[in-house]
Amino acid sequence: RQSIQTNGGVVSPVILRQVAAGKFLCIEGNTRVQLYREFKTRETAGDWDTIPAIVHASIGEDDVHAIRLQAHLVGPRPWTPYAKAKYLTQLREKEHFPFSRLVDFCGGNERSIVESLNAYADMEKHYRPHLPSDEDFDTTRFSGFVEAQKPGVKEAIARAGFTMDDFGRWIIDGKIEKLAHVRWIPKILKDKKATEVFLKNDIEDAIRMIDTPDLNKALQDANLVSLARALTGALRRIEFREVKKLKDDPASQTAQHLLEAYEAIGEIITEIGTDPT
Repeated sequence: RQSIQTNGGVVSPVILRQVAAGKFLCIEGNTRVQLYREFKTRETAGDWDTIPAIVHASIGEDDVHAIRLQAHLVGPRPWTPYAKAKYLTQLREKEHFPFSRLVDFCGGNERSIVESLNAYADMEKHYRPHLPSDEDFDTTRFSGFVEAQKPGVKEAIARAGFTMDDFGRWIIDGKIEKLAHVRWIPKILKDKKATEVFLKNDIEDAIRMIDTPDLNKALQDANLVSLARALTGALRRIEFREVKKLKDDPASQTAQHLLEAYEAIGEIITEIGTDPT
């Protein structure tokens, strides 16, 4: 929605089937058509009277199904997260795009844009130079650098006496094979034995070293509704000084558990298609 509004229209045309004189059925692009209608009804600035379209004057039902299947099951090949970050960086640094406009074009998710830009910069600075050659550059490792942008990760690395160059070497050396485990780094580096195991072996073994207290039986048996309501209540009762304490120490165990809960809830919300805004 935000991207179309900022761009003043769509880039990819919708696909229509002519069913009568002056009457068309939208085969592919219903959401875009509906957004145009909403913008026109709300008198949003811009020209929403016409939409770019490919019109098929005479096609059968099999062709209609083929178009929809190709659009939704095959579709254009998406860019990798690294390629997206590289392009955003180019727009920001070489084309001098205003950051606010960049965010609008990408749908308004400022946090993800910042993480992507910073992750790209870190990967180019702390990963690429330590490879034997550019042929060894693995763009699939990019998500590890995205994870490193999460609150507390870089702070924990610095506090433990390491640098982002060390982090880049950990990625190269296979110390962090499953990149989602980067979020465990603050906990691991606060534990001397876990840190030793991590540096000697890998992050998987280090995670096993960390003592994770078992949940009591009441919590284990509680249903999702009860847990969600309890968490909501606890967060609403939190005092300012505790929030400040968490802000001052984003690598703390409480802050990390909150971050894990936030990400887990976010994944579910995204999966079920509920927009919290």
